[in-house]
Amino acid sequence: MSNFEIRLETDGETEILSQLSAEAFGPGRFARSAYRVREGIPPVGRLSLVAWRDGQVVGGIRFTAIRIGEETDALLLGPLVVDPAEKGKGFGRALVEEGLARARNEGFTLVLLVGDMPYYGRFGFVPVRPGQITMPGPVDPARLLALELVPGALARARGEVKGYAR
Repeated sequence: MSNFEIRLETDGETEILSQLSAEAFGPGRFARSAYRVREGIPPVGRLSLVAWRDGQVVGGIRFTAIRIGEETDALLLGPLVVDPAEKGKGFGRALVEEGLARARNEGFTLVLLVGDMPYYGRFGFVPVRPGQITMPGPVDPARLLALELVPGALARARGEVKGYAR
């Protein structure tokens, strides 16, 4: 990863990341439950990261502050996007690791996402017990994953997920 760096997202990178998301996830992405949670809610700026390599954006990650029932201090990870031409080179892994480290340092207790266990399990994500946490709209229960940044945070999280500005 020569000349690789991760830094905070700036307004000038928003359009590039939107294009990468459109390529990676297609137009149906707006109907997904995770997008419904994020709709109209700005991501946590201190956790919106962009990966650069050799002067070009190769990926990005965002986190949205969420409430799960009465519990606050949780995050929804996503989107995580990597330029399709750069997949498999470790940029996504680097973004997730950096984002989770920053989230922990910011005092968040739990990170939730809708994703693939084979990918996210290596970071410590585990499946959420069916019915414990609900998203707006249908979600495959096997894809609703959580990572405790503070022990016991997942056990306390019960109810519907709602995004909020923080």
